[in-house]
Amino acid sequence: MGRENVRKRLAPLEGQQGLTSYANGAVRIELPGETIVVRPPFGLPHEHDYDAVRLGPLLEALDDDHVVGALLVRLGGYAVGVFDGERLVASKVGSRFVKNRHKKGGSSSNRFRRRREEQARALIEEAAEVAVRVLEPWRGRVEFVALGGDRAAISEVLEASPRLDWLKKIAIPRFFTVSEPRRRELERLPYELYSAELTTEAI
Repeated sequence: MGRENVRKRLAPLEGQQGLTSYANGAVRIELPGETIVVRPPFGLPHEHDYDAVRLGPLLEALDDDHVVGALLVRLGGYAVGVFDGERLVASKVGSRFVKNRHKKGGSSSNRFRRRREEQARALIEEAAEVAVRVLEPWRGRVEFVALGGDRAAISEVLEASPRLDWLKKIAIPRFFTVSEPRRRELERLPYELYSAELTTEAI
């Protein structure tokens, strides 16, 4: 759920009767009739139990902006960006043709497969070079990195350059699925980046 929608949903509950427990990066709000659990996307360091609904630490965590790198790759294209809060401050998007899989057998299939592998390798190498060029100047400021597209392609890009090793250490656990890594996908990403996991359970 988008962070503004979480705020609208929960803010009116502040001070109401209930129990609020902050622990393990999430908050559990026990109300008469339902229990709500919220896990902000970038963690929630506050830990404490309250004898009423106390939302301050949660809303502060949701309001916090971060500098986040993004690397989206599928065979056929890539998109690399840096967000300062929800603002895209650096980006580069590119595409390369990669043949679809060949269904026929024989020598023509082998030639097709080799050609496809060459095209895929060229895309991976280009995406890695662009990722270094876009993200390296922000290395001291980027707090998290969002990875998305195709998991295998992302793994290959990260392995293609040792200068991208630092991204693995700050990667957000969630993997962002995109059909095509294009600029529009980058521009839509902040909503997903700042969305919280919210679950409710009737009592």
